[in-house]
Amino acid sequence: MTDHAKTHHLYRRAGFGLAPQEWLKLREMTFKDALEDLFARTQVPAGVLKAGETPDYTRKNISPKERMELQKQERQNVALVNVNWVKRMAAQKESALLEKMCLFWHGHFACETKFSLLATKQLNTLRAHALGNFRELLLAIARDPSMIRYLNNQQNKKLSPNENFAREVMELFTLGRGNYTETDVKEAARAFTGWSSNKTGEFFFRPRLHDYGTKTFLGKTGDFDGADIIDIILEQPAAAEFICRKVYRYFVNEKVDEARVQELADAFRKDYDIGQLMRTIFSSDWFYDGENVGNRIKSPVELVAGIMRQLNVREIAPQGIIILQQALGQVLFRPPNVAGWPGGRYWIDNSTLLLRLNLAAAIFQAGEFNFELAPELEQENKRQLKRLAAVMDLEPLKQLVATSPGELPELLLAATSSPNLKLSPAPDLQALQLMSSPEYQIC
Repeated sequence: MTDHAKTHHLYRRAGFGLAPQEWLKLREMTFKDALEDLFARTQVPAGVLKAGETPDYTRKNISPKERMELQKQERQNVALVNVNWVKRMAAQKESALLEKMCLFWHGHFACETKFSLLATKQLNTLRAHALGNFRELLLAIARDPSMIRYLNNQQNKKLSPNENFAREVMELFTLGRGNYTETDVKEAARAFTGWSSNKTGEFFFRPRLHDYGTKTFLGKTGDFDGADIIDIILEQPAAAEFICRKVYRYFVNEKVDEARVQELADAFRKDYDIGQLMRTIFSSDWFYDGENVGNRIKSPVELVAGIMRQLNVREIAPQGIIILQQALGQVLFRPPNVAGWPGGRYWIDNSTLLLRLNLAAAIFQAGEFNFELAPELEQENKRQLKRLAAVMDLEPLKQLVATSPGELPELLLAATSSPNLKLSPAPDLQALQLMSSPEYQIC
């Protein structure tokens, strides 16, 4: 694989694909320099997102009508956090790798968040630790008010332990089934008693509700609290293997090479450095093997953010982004359950594939280009797509086609793809043809 092909593959998997102006810069670099640039951009401090206070629906003397209005407004506020995050994924000034890692962890630590303040806090937590130390990330998530409420740790008290968080922290977040017992779940739940949050969306420890008694967990005995439980979990070889396997499935190949996962896990377990794990993967020769290229179906959010990034979409109707996520099956902050989105082939069925293939045309049409959507597309989807109201800047794309006519397919499609398309001489039509092809659905 050439350096150029490797750079494209890297930025598809580690980000959301390259915009034309990004490629015009990177194509002058060696692959090694392009890789360094990817990681260097994560070192620029990301702006902390801000949100207003969450309204108190529980206060006395609030009328049912007022409560409904507050809840409606809060749903809109959460949707705005969602949309702003998608725009951030699409923004070339932001670190693509950092946003991609946040998206990965958002699926790993799947959590439905109904309050904009808590959604914002959780996203800031993910962004702060996404490429840092996994122990610190896991501890921050255990103390995250959204997760505490979603998995009922508010109700986890000394006299009536709630096992939800303790179970999921092992089954879905660190170890996987078969690496702990029901007794371990019960003892871990006791350790997390009293871990709660207050009305301002901050972690709050309630000492009167905590069980200070002796616990026996994964073969160790002591007066453990939640942080101790996390440390004991991470001492288990299964924890590093579980995380590395999930990272491998997401960034490399759904067909896992267990020998490579074991090699990654052995190194990862030494210090749980997420950034070093990702650098090891992206620097390895096997990451660029043909079997690992063009084999992954883009998630709906990756697809939308990638199109926006590559077409330089400056503005787009917020409600249109939410409707697209709903129609395509991935709404940020609203996973189907605590296991998150299944991914892979689950993203595609007859309805969603047709909608995905028409997405680029809808954005072009919203941008006042006269492109027709597929006649067989459902009328409701057509109606909603026409509400995108996108504003884009195609000058960089035209510049790329003018200076390097053959590079647009390589920019937009995975390296192994070779669609039998007779491309139009017009740059915008070329982009539309390529983005409307089945091959654009994979990376």
